[in-house]
Amino acid sequence: MSWTDNIDRVMHRHRELSDRMAGGGLDASEFQSVSMEYAELSPVVEKAQAFRDASAERDDLAAMAEDTSNDREMRDLAREELAALDERLPELEQELKLLLLPKDEADRRSCILEIRAGTGGDEAALFAGDLLRMYQRYCGLRGWQFEVLEASETEIGGFSQVTASITGNGAYGRLKFESGTHRVQRVPETESGGRIHTSAATVAVLPEAEEVDVQINEADLRVDTYRSQGAGGQHVNTTDSAIRITHIPTNTVVTCQDEKSQHKNRAKAMKVLMAKLYDMERERMDSARAADRKSMVGTGDRSGRIRTYNFPQGRVTDHRINMTLYKLDRMMIGEAVDEILDALILEDQTAQLAELGEAG
Repeated sequence: MSWTDNIDRVMHRHRELSDRMAGGGLDASEFQSVSMEYAELSPVVEKAQAFRDASAERDDLAAMAEDTSNDREMRDLAREELAALDERLPELEQELKLLLLPKDEADRRSCILEIRAGTGGDEAALFAGDLLRMYQRYCGLRGWQFEVLEASETEIGGFSQVTASITGNGAYGRLKFESGTHRVQRVPETESGGRIHTSAATVAVLPEAEEVDVQINEADLRVDTYRSQGAGGQHVNTTDSAIRITHIPTNTVVTCQDEKSQHKNRAKAMKVLMAKLYDMERERMDSARAADRKSMVGTGDRSGRIRTYNFPQGRVTDHRINMTLYKLDRMMIGEAVDEILDALILEDQTAQLAELGEAG
């Protein structure tokens, strides 16, 4: 199917939804669903109509410019307008193609963020803490809610592992590009010789699951309770409020000890478990498509090195798009994160457009 065929399909669906809303007979839930889809398609239809109108106008102007029955002044004016339209049409086409790109329904969702210290011992744990604060500040700048669900803090103030919930429209769609291995190069505070060490932390971003996405059988769960502990082994409280849930069929384990209430810890742990199971299903369904992608951008591959933070040189480099910013200080407080994410999103869209062109 060519991209122009997609225009016809979208416009037909838009009219169909409009007729359904005008015809009545929808209950509140159905009306909400139909009106939401209608609103999502409306910008595409408006851009498609503008593109078709401009294309039709171009044909008229081309005919006027070549029609010798028109006086010279009219033909010259038609050629001027034609030249301006020939500049505008490719822009309209590009904008329309971007709107026609397949949408990942999960992009508009909130998400679960996991950060784990990798190679590098204490320095890796400290870097994991730096990444946690970077994302926390970034979410604050975007007005998203950031809540730590589970954290394993080390004695020196780092984190061996931390899980957080990020609530905000479109959070997953932007932060999914952060999944992968983040590498840091710097001189640790404990290094007396001034040598630069390289450490790493892995980041995973999962779309938040809804109840309709994942059906969990209680019989498939093993739930263990234990006493919450903090860094160094000291007790956070004296009750068995911490929760460990194991999903037996997939051997997926989640824990939560952030709350003093066992009930609240269980609810938070189930939220993370649902996200993990939903992500597994998405990966299974998308594996064939992902294997065909020419770009690693946006595929969520968590095994590859995606970014290096070089503190001595004050730079951050994203290896997927070979982009380097000498703004490491601003990056670590969340202010420069969008510069890299915008470039990654653009690269991902460009790759999808290339695929769309090949398919058409």
